Amino acid sequence: MSASLDTSHLWMPFTANRQFKEKPRLLTAASGMFYTSDDGRQILDGTAGLWCVNAGHAHPRITEAIQKQAAEMDYAPLFQMGHPKAFEAASALVNMAPTGLNRVFFCNDGSEGVDTALKMALGYHRARGDAGRTRLIGRERAYHGVGFGGIAVGGIAGNRKQFGATLAAVDHLRHPLDIKRNAFSRGLPEHGGELAEELEQRLLNLHDPSSVAAVIIEPLQGSAGVILPPKGYLERIRAICDKHGILLIFDEVITGLGRLGTAFGANYFGVLPDMIICAKALTNATVPMGAVIVKQSIHDAFMQAAPDNAIEFAHGYTYSGHPLAAAAALATLEVYREDGLFERANEMAPYFEQAAHRLHGLPHVKDIRNLGLVCGIELESMPDKPGSRAYNVFTKAFWDKGILIRVTADVIALSPPLIINQAEIDQLFDGIASILKTTA
Repeated sequence: MSASLDTSHLWMPFTANRQFKEKPRLLTAASGMFYTSDDGRQILDGTAGLWCVNAGHAHPRITEAIQKQAAEMDYAPLFQMGHPKAFEAASALVNMAPTGLNRVFFCNDGSEGVDTALKMALGYHRARGDAGRTRLIGRERAYHGVGFGGIAVGGIAGNRKQFGATLAAVDHLRHPLDIKRNAFSRGLPEHGGELAEELEQRLLNLHDPSSVAAVIIEPLQGSAGVILPPKGYLERIRAICDKHGILLIFDEVITGLGRLGTAFGANYFGVLPDMIICAKALTNATVPMGAVIVKQSIHDAFMQAAPDNAIEFAHGYTYSGHPLAAAAALATLEVYREDGLFERANEMAPYFEQAAHRLHGLPHVKDIRNLGLVCGIELESMPDKPGSRAYNVFTKAFWDKGILIRVTADVIALSPPLIINQAEIDQLFDGIASILKTTA
């Protein structure tokens, strides 16, 4: 690290600040599959940044689009005004979305997308004259960002305990992770689909279906340690919501735009929600942007309920549909399509799976879970030191092996850019294997 760099003033997000600043891990450049560290080493990106750089770093077409837009028009409001690229980006996203979702509301990240979707769900029922639907249902160990709505429907205790009460009318489904029955599954777990019945048998019986506005779930839970839906689980959740007039929201901030080898997780699972939240890979992480894609019937309910010339949905952000973000989204979606990156991810997934499961049997490997280009490697926790084992692997991976991984508790989470090749997959998993063998 440069001796002149003062790290004291920055309060870093989701970081053990004191620990980090004792020995900072700094990145100074990025291209393709690799970061460059401040000491000049090439660091293989095994996490696509934070699940978001799906087309690889510094893609020239995306960079060029942002530069051109910045020179042409740096900012324009979307409140009572507009600019062409915001409309073009919405149309491009709809063309990639599952059929039936065709209205787009732009925000700036996944957290804002979640709060936007929750507001839409509550407002939709009120616009239809069903204002009694005020309850929201999330899931244990879910991550839905860090807004007050997101941490309320989210199910990670550590994201909530410092802040007291959040939203009131919220409840949670159990998560479907069952290592005892599903350890080392390849793809979707065989067991646990019956947990979807809890929505109707426990929560709706407890609260009454007519009080529930929406269920929000991640098709694949990422930030809590790669928790996969058992076979038939999402289909059953959809059927229960349909039966009782409840909106189903998919938080696809991670699964959206190629991670599973399809445009969205909804496509992969063949389950159509009423809303999809996306962000991260929408602009290849170059400019912050999120979006909520909804069924036209939801949009139209707001239009029909509002008086003429009135604002139909009292919600938005200064940077909604920002010109640079819209330009980045247009270029990114074009790259995904023209470079066939979703198809490439689908083609690489079997090799990625095989490489991941080569770690089976190494010291302290408790479970391996994978789907598409996502993998979770759960390690046995050290006595009285939860999270320490995975964190040690994380630091050794960076300093000793030149690879970037992500850890949550004692789970190693991998989600590389979709451009990864077989040699880079081998480098990623061989590096982790070497660390696990030598730190046993």
